[in-house]
Amino acid sequence: MAKGSIGMAKGSIGKSVVWVLMGMLILGLGGFGITGFSSGVRAVGSVGDEEISLDEYARTLQQELRALEAQTGQPMDFATAQKFGLDRMVIGQLIAKAALDSEADRIGLSVGDATLAKQIHGIPAFQGPSGSFDRDTYKFALDQVNMSEAEFENDLREETARTLLQGAVVSGVAMPDNYVDTLVAYAAERRDISFLRLDHTHLAEPLPMPTEDALTTYYQDNITRYTAPEMKRITYTLLSPDMVLDTVEVDEQSLRDAYAEREAEFNTPERRLVERLAFPNEEAAAEARSAIDAGGSFDAAVTARGLELSDVDLGDVARDDLGAAADAVFAAETGQVVGPFQTDLGPALFRVNGVLEARVTTYEDALPALRDELAADRAARYIQSKAADIDQLLAGGATLEQVAEETEMELGTVNWHRDTGEGVAGYTAFRDAAAALTADDYPEIITLDDDGIVAMRLEKMIEPRIRPLDEVRDQVIAGWESDETERRLTAQAEAIAERIREGATMAGEAAANGLELVTAEGQLRGQQPLGTPIAMMAQVFDMQPGELAVSPGLGSVVLVQLDAVNGPDESNPRVAALRASLEEEATTGLAQDLYDAYANQIREAAGVTLDQAALNAVHANFR
Repeated sequence: MAKGSIGMAKGSIGKSVVWVLMGMLILGLGGFGITGFSSGVRAVGSVGDEEISLDEYARTLQQELRALEAQTGQPMDFATAQKFGLDRMVIGQLIAKAALDSEADRIGLSVGDATLAKQIHGIPAFQGPSGSFDRDTYKFALDQVNMSEAEFENDLREETARTLLQGAVVSGVAMPDNYVDTLVAYAAERRDISFLRLDHTHLAEPLPMPTEDALTTYYQDNITRYTAPEMKRITYTLLSPDMVLDTVEVDEQSLRDAYAEREAEFNTPERRLVERLAFPNEEAAAEARSAIDAGGSFDAAVTARGLELSDVDLGDVARDDLGAAADAVFAAETGQVVGPFQTDLGPALFRVNGVLEARVTTYEDALPALRDELAADRAARYIQSKAADIDQLLAGGATLEQVAEETEMELGTVNWHRDTGEGVAGYTAFRDAAAALTADDYPEIITLDDDGIVAMRLEKMIEPRIRPLDEVRDQVIAGWESDETERRLTAQAEAIAERIREGATMAGEAAANGLELVTAEGQLRGQQPLGTPIAMMAQVFDMQPGELAVSPGLGSVVLVQLDAVNGPDESNPRVAALRASLEEEATTGLAQDLYDAYANQIREAAGVTLDQAALNAVHANFR
């Protein structure tokens, strides 16, 4: 792992170069100016004698802002980026960088001119048409980001020194074996279990009808289940493609053009599922064919050629794909071998594995589907053409009611909460907008999943409401029956467990109670045998061999016994991969902790100063 850490560090030597190239080719940082400073202000802060320059802070801030935009997939202003802590992250990075530079200077760590030249000559961005280092290309690339050769070479020299210093700190770091063993034992330890599952069919007595008092008590004890959530009463106007579909006309020529464009989709020729086995010469092909005719098999011929069936599978093919073999293949029955025929690969035998009949869909047969698709497309485009005008009405102060009167949009109201999914609330875009809707929001056009449009207004918030027992009686009865069934089955399972503790066996109790005894070996954390409660395996991993536990859930109850505890299966490749992954993760974490402690010590010893006025001035250039 230490090697990996050093390798990672060495890979960062080219960061300065990447910085330059990103600035030149992507970020457009050339000419990025900082204004509002007196001529004497050059830095936003320092660590010891090592300054953090204005230009470096601005460039890094710009780079990270663009990276954040790429990550979120949308433009982002600087004020929003500040809420994410972007400026604090960047200055933290530069403080750490300056601290390492300061320490490298203190201990006299540097890189010689020969090493520096070799690095620069090896950078592809600085190479000319011949593929070797070109000074004009080098100078041009640096000019694009407003850097001199001396500035760049100094940055690269410092970057290399920092990398060497970082590598020296983390080299040789390794986690103790017993630490990794403990992690692997926890993650990959196995359990052998036996269990009995009881459901409603195993009740000792039929479940009685609940009394009114029992229902009332259950209802009151579980009142949160029967409380309607807080809701938003939303007024909306909606225009969807389905609403205008009947008014959209599709002319005959458009329908025929659409059919012509998709004729290959509607009309497919007869095809065959075929395997092709090629040979180096006619003699070998004829010999294989004779062996098949004498009772051998095509599969055996494939194996004799040192191939797998997947190697000779052509999939489904048309006549034009088969050349000289076409007529014979298309005349053959499923399973029949034909050939040999000459192919681009040499003489070959062909086996037919299936027949795909030709499919012919006439224009008349395709017409309903074509009309629906074209009409839906035109309806969507018609709605989008109206969206801007309707948005203008809303922006001009028109109410949703007025918009519904003046346009084809329909007015509606819905009591919405997060679980509402019917009608207009079935649209993802509507649900997202409804969740964020406040009384201060003005209606605006929102495009829906099917290219329809909607605008909405929050009328009021509806407080949570306890639903009366008579309104939810069927749900209360179902809940009581489920809980009562689980309670009674738990009591039965506990009784079985007690008898086993007194000397009975799981197999004997299974036979006596009409239950199925299920055994599951090598169970890992996170695994769950089919039909068992979610919490059962957590219980199992807290048990000792021979111990019993009752686990209710999923409308049933499981009586489980831990039969054996086994360590990780070290012969399993997944366990080996897990061990390697945990070791790498733990060692990387340790190396990072050591490096952070070292960097913090350097910062504290050297002292950090920041010029807030300079930082604010840089920030002002981003607004």
